[in-house]
Amino acid sequence: MEHYLKTFLTGQSITLQQMTATDLEAFIAIESEITSLLLANDEIPFPQTIEDHTAFFNSISGKKEEYFFGIYEKTSHQLIGSCGVYAVNWQNSTCSVGISIGKEWHGKGYGTDAMKTLIDFIFQYIAVQKIKLQVFSFNPAAIRSYEKCGFTKEGILRQEIFRFGTFHDVVLFGLLRSEWERK
Repeated sequence: MEHYLKTFLTGQSITLQQMTATDLEAFIAIESEITSLLLANDEIPFPQTIEDHTAFFNSISGKKEEYFFGIYEKTSHQLIGSCGVYAVNWQNSTCSVGISIGKEWHGKGYGTDAMKTLIDFIFQYIAVQKIKLQVFSFNPAAIRSYEKCGFTKEGILRQEIFRFGTFHDVVLFGLLRSEWERK
């Protein structure tokens, strides 16, 4: 039990925590970056208003079937991104995950560390058999990160997203509990 107390929501270089009102400005800044607009969701990449971000931020609650965390750099305790669990399907024992990291922290291993920490949280505290995610084919850094975390490519949704004036594929990944337990 001591191990779980020391490692709960803690990675090598990050911690996952509930965000507070003092994080709102940093959260809005990260979510308003062009990389977040283009890589984080499949909607038309139109910048959201401060009110949109604030409404989403204020809707985060531990009493829902979604679990949304701030990603904090361990030493400075600076908010560097967010990640979450959503679409929990209790009947089929699956859930989906997503992550967003501020551009300043790209390519430094923070996203991989945060995703591994989120995976550990899911498989240790949520009774699901499989974690799913989707990533755009034009985001090879994210694909490499997910593969490092143990995800397996399960399929491709061909020409599913329109970005940069053309259609691109969406790559589907999955991670089974049994695969996570073997590592």
